[in-house]
Amino acid sequence: MSLIVYSIPVFFLLIGIELLISKMRKLSYYRFNDAVTNLSCGIGSQISGIFLKTATFIGYKYLYAHSIWKIENTILTGVLLFIGVDFFYYWFHRLAHEISFLWGSHVVHHQSEEYNLTVALRQAALQGAFSWVFYLPLAVIGFSPVMFITVASLQTLYQFWIHTKLINKMPAPFEYVFNTPSHHRVHHGVNPKYIDRNHGGTLIIFDRMFGTFQAEEEEVVYGITKQPKSWNPLWVNFEYWAELFTDVLKVKKIRDGVYMLVKMPGWKPAEIGGIGEFKEVTPQTFVKYDTEISRGLTYYLWAHFILILAGTTLFLNMLKDDPFKSSLLLQVGFSAVIVFALVNIGGIFERKSWLPVMEFLRLAGTAALLIGFFKGSTYFITAAVITGIIATISIVWFSLYIREFKTKTPEYVQVNAG
Repeated sequence: MSLIVYSIPVFFLLIGIELLISKMRKLSYYRFNDAVTNLSCGIGSQISGIFLKTATFIGYKYLYAHSIWKIENTILTGVLLFIGVDFFYYWFHRLAHEISFLWGSHVVHHQSEEYNLTVALRQAALQGAFSWVFYLPLAVIGFSPVMFITVASLQTLYQFWIHTKLINKMPAPFEYVFNTPSHHRVHHGVNPKYIDRNHGGTLIIFDRMFGTFQAEEEEVVYGITKQPKSWNPLWVNFEYWAELFTDVLKVKKIRDGVYMLVKMPGWKPAEIGGIGEFKEVTPQTFVKYDTEISRGLTYYLWAHFILILAGTTLFLNMLKDDPFKSSLLLQVGFSAVIVFALVNIGGIFERKSWLPVMEFLRLAGTAALLIGFFKGSTYFITAAVITGIIATISIVWFSLYIREFKTKTPEYVQVNAG
């Protein structure tokens, strides 16, 4: 996790550069609500990773400890492990698109209807709970846990830069071997010819070998075939599974219920609608989910989201040290406060009627937690004063816009002009 956490400043620097170039070229590659939701999902993924990665890593360490061979860490074995990680990533990624239940662990990454570097950070909170199983053969072979974590992190970092529309094509030899922005744009497309193609992580050769490669041809339309229509990062992580299991309970035959879990996403028996067809789409006919809030609320969200990003980054970097290292209660408490804040941000975007009460509770609860955390330390007075000032300003600022939550937000669609 450390490599990913330490890379966060670089991620945001590159996102800022891409955003600046987009604005200079007058390209509509970013929407505020979409980008914030992408980043909120990324934060949620890192938070869940605090608890998931330790648990899942135990399985890898156990199999490695009982493996017959112990492969020495060299440059050559590092390269072989890199290929192995990408190979097993390909199969997890492909099956996550082809098996309905697994799709629920990955669908979050595809929900954004834009395509920019923030999409790279939009990861499902529970994907790691499923993907780790696919890498266990590497432990049995004898690749060390430390080397595995390092290589897997590098493979993840590589995939950040391919989530952009600013880069057209790389040189042909590079395009043939490696995953590129062009190949990965195809992977995020809902154009029928693009669906379930180009599953590679760093390499594209496994797609070429196993028949899932598709070159970028007509302009890509981004998103998923059934939009979640929400900016709530918690809901978008579980909406698919909630609908899937609701449908499973509707069928009369147990066999059909099992099929709905293990067949392609969207498979249903005839009694509840049958299999739907993929419809042809173009950037001119496809419509995007969108909502509006006032400029004052937008600035409020900007300010608080920056605070959340800074606080989360600090929290993740402090996990290796006491008191967080030795206190599960502190880890859970701070994680819950962060998730609470992200859910409220989604609620503000959607102007939910329940949001004002929850936002006041969040502001008061966060202030109390921070003041309690610093109690007894030499920084207590400074922390209490700063926290009190921020909380007071926030309460007054937010109070000015409560009236916006008295009416349902006008959900509308925006034509994607490409």
